[in-house]
Amino acid sequence: MIGYVANTDYEWYRFLESHPELDEINFWLPRDTRSWRAIPAGAPFFFKLKRPHYAICGFGFFARHSVLPAWWAWNSFGIGNGAATFQQMRERIEPLRREQHSDPAGNYDIGCLIISQPTFFAPHEWIAQPSDWHANVVQGTTYDLSEGEGKRIWKECLIRASHRPQSFSTSTKDPELPLIAFPPQRYGPETIVRPRLGQGAFRVAVLDAYNRTCAVSEEHSLPALESAHIKPYAESGTHHVSNGLLLRADIHRLFDLGYVTVTPGYRFEVSQRLREDYSNGKSYYPLHGKEIHKPKCPELLPDPVLLQWHNEERFLG
Repeated sequence: MIGYVANTDYEWYRFLESHPELDEINFWLPRDTRSWRAIPAGAPFFFKLKRPHYAICGFGFFARHSVLPAWWAWNSFGIGNGAATFQQMRERIEPLRREQHSDPAGNYDIGCLIISQPTFFAPHEWIAQPSDWHANVVQGTTYDLSEGEGKRIWKECLIRASHRPQSFSTSTKDPELPLIAFPPQRYGPETIVRPRLGQGAFRVAVLDAYNRTCAVSEEHSLPALESAHIKPYAESGTHHVSNGLLLRADIHRLFDLGYVTVTPGYRFEVSQRLREDYSNGKSYYPLHGKEIHKPKCPELLPDPVLLQWHNEERFLG
């Protein structure tokens, strides 16, 4: 198994170490807008403090990479970006971008590495960085976790995590990430776990699956788009892309309230109740019966069973 050891800012670590309630975080890259394929989804991701600490201060599981405007990253992950406010987040990002001016709106792209189920260690729990770490590594590098220094830091991380409340889910409720085989350790036999996906990762995954295009109106303006759950998470829905639709904000609100739906055959429908209740809806009825814009990957298509649930349990018909 391959893991990734990333250079980490101390202030970012210190802030997130004080928020153990977070189940996902954004390890942002200030200027990196390239595709990131260092490790597969589900692989361990280690946080390594730079000078003067030179230590592993925690780890999590890589969920996905995306290139997002800074404001979208803040709206999706909030303090999971390692800052108390959007202004503080910008104050950390912008000097690293070497821009000549600040942008209060955050209208610039950053690389986002979404890390699921982060665990941060107190200073007395820090782990010595790999002994073969090269000083010229800027962002990070991969390690084989089955041997050498990679195996050492992985096992030490698991030992520290084993003394904490259960951090890893063995549920198959969210099949977005592959199962991970943990190596045997002193506390028991090999364990199979699946990292949990959170709301922020869901928003980004749906955004990318639909190529940043509203499934109904084909609107491309990012500030107007929202990731909608077909079956709400609070009602046993998952954060998997197949339980999502990318919708323009107004259509999302109508979808949640049951005034519009998408059929299992991927057709958009508008309830007559919209006209009856509000004496309007003229901008939506022309879309009635339209086939929605869908993800290209078959595995990411809206689940017909969940769409049928929305038709029966939410749509006002």
